[in-house]
Amino acid sequence: MSTVIKASNLGKKYIIRHERTSSYQTFREALIEKTKSVGTRVLQRLRSRINTDNPSVEEFWALDDVSFEVKQGERVGIIGRNGAGKTTLLKLLSRITEPSTGSISLKGRVASLLEVGTGFHPELTGRENIFLNGAVLGMGKQEIRDKFDEIVSFSEVEKFLDTPVKRYSSGMYVRLAFAVAAHLEPEILLVDEVLAVGDAAFQKKCLGKMETISREGRTVLFVSHNMSSILQLTKRAILLETGQVRSYSQTENVVREYLKMAGSREVSTHIRTRDEDFEVDKFAYCADRAELGFNKPLPFELTVSLTKPK
Repeated sequence: MSTVIKASNLGKKYIIRHERTSSYQTFREALIEKTKSVGTRVLQRLRSRINTDNPSVEEFWALDDVSFEVKQGERVGIIGRNGAGKTTLLKLLSRITEPSTGSISLKGRVASLLEVGTGFHPELTGRENIFLNGAVLGMGKQEIRDKFDEIVSFSEVEKFLDTPVKRYSSGMYVRLAFAVAAHLEPEILLVDEVLAVGDAAFQKKCLGKMETISREGRTVLFVSHNMSSILQLTKRAILLETGQVRSYSQTENVVREYLKMAGSREVSTHIRTRDEDFEVDKFAYCADRAELGFNKPLPFELTVSLTKPK
């Protein structure tokens, strides 16, 4: 199989500014601030960029030296803690933003679903947004018409098709957006955590559609915090940590490593019965002894103390 996605030494840098603000501002100060010339503001910004020793300016690398390849027809999961760089990576692959370093090579048409309502105009109806979003993805009018009925049927919003989407719930937004992205036959489909706002039945439906897409030779990159969905859909996964690739391997191995990173979840609680009091000192999931997969046991450790009733 040919390589359809290749990221080489990919990096994305943001400039974080730490502005000092006072609790209040006098009228004179506000007047001076508002009457500053545009030239003065531009000059100040240029100086702050040049002066690397300025403590109010900080460089933040959301991605740092990320390299990987994805073959045609693969379903690859992207996992990691919040702030690890997952969404930033998809935005770079979607060409929403440009990388600061490195390069990306993509073969084929890309459809992305990164945020609820991405590519939709709130004042337009669902019907109009199907054609708008399809055009944005590079489809012709006849091509959209040929897929129109399938899109509407999958999204299950036919009753509200001629209603402006600004009146849609977040779940309806995602239903329609995913239906458009998945049915207009992109070679590469990028899906972020947005499916989490849908109900369980719709999520299952979307996972099934993504499996079908990959069987047709198309490529899927799927970001999620739901390890069950990652294990069900993907064969390989990328684990990101602080903007770098920590692991890229079989999904089961990568998820196991991610759970080890997350550590055991421990809770402490008090349980009272008729005769004794029980103190649950520890309830921990044992990620290091788990064999991840469906219908497999999940080992955990339970520590209980018996105390005299009060």
